[in-house]
Amino acid sequence: MVAAVESTPSVAPVVDLASQLRTSISSVIEGKTETVDMALIVLLAGGHLLIEDAPGLGKTMLARTLAKAIDCSVRRIQFTADLLPSDITGVSIFSPDTRTFEFKPGGVFANVVIGDEINRASPKTQSALLEAMEEQRVTVDGVTHELPSPFMVVATQNPIEMQGTYPLPEAQRDRFMACIAMGYPARAAEVAMLDHHVSADPINSVRPVADANHVLETMAIVRRVFVHPTLKEYIVEILGHTRSDGRLLLGASPRAGLQWARAAMARAAMLGRGYVIPEDIAGLAVPVLAHRMILANQRSDRRNTSEIVAELVSRVPQPRRV
Repeated sequence: MVAAVESTPSVAPVVDLASQLRTSISSVIEGKTETVDMALIVLLAGGHLLIEDAPGLGKTMLARTLAKAIDCSVRRIQFTADLLPSDITGVSIFSPDTRTFEFKPGGVFANVVIGDEINRASPKTQSALLEAMEEQRVTVDGVTHELPSPFMVVATQNPIEMQGTYPLPEAQRDRFMACIAMGYPARAAEVAMLDHHVSADPINSVRPVADANHVLETMAIVRRVFVHPTLKEYIVEILGHTRSDGRLLLGASPRAGLQWARAAMARAAMLGRGYVIPEDIAGLAVPVLAHRMILANQRSDRRNTSEIVAELVSRVPQPRRV
């Protein structure tokens, strides 16, 4: 049983920032309110986002628009088969003038890192992001370099069936808080796209609505959102079902549970609540969990794992609110 908690005005800055970012991004990404909101949830929860879908559906456009709506440092890494790990993390170069090695930062040194077509690089290169995504730092030649705050990786990838792609390592996928798909736009949204986007790049009209410090302050509010102990038990019970289901070779990790709770806190705050309700958790199960699952009898397909996650969530009774 979950006792209701009175909403407090402390989440008002979260609601305000989310509204401004949503309006700014939706001026470019039309008709995809739920997708945009999921990207904002991941941003405010301090996570990383994986956008998976076929070419031409706006994956990179969403990543670029989100980055431009915030006044912060942005780097884009185009993942290709010949990309090296040092291109991402950086490299130490000998300087004949000082007769010392000088560190040259790689593409990961930014507040928002756009990893375009991440699964076109080799697994070794993909794995160069592991330390950065988990610990917000990179180690090169035994020296650790801190990354800026906030730090968010927004990666895009094409379906694994497409030529020239490599599956992301399990450890890499587990570091993405959520995975979303763009999908084809609705008819009206596609007509509006032809009206507004043919003559000019719509991203050019996007103006920042917040800076890095503003985002950090808002993220701090999200971290204070209340999660009732019963809801924590609810999360753990669903995680347990993913680990014992015979259809799944790999269930959800403890990291998945932590990121799920943080995402639910961000969703609650964006909706004007200083506390999480069961619907916040259940509504985020598929985008937060499905991409981490591996099927036991065949290569993992996110559509199939999404169905399994939704089924497992439906089996577990939601805690009652009073």
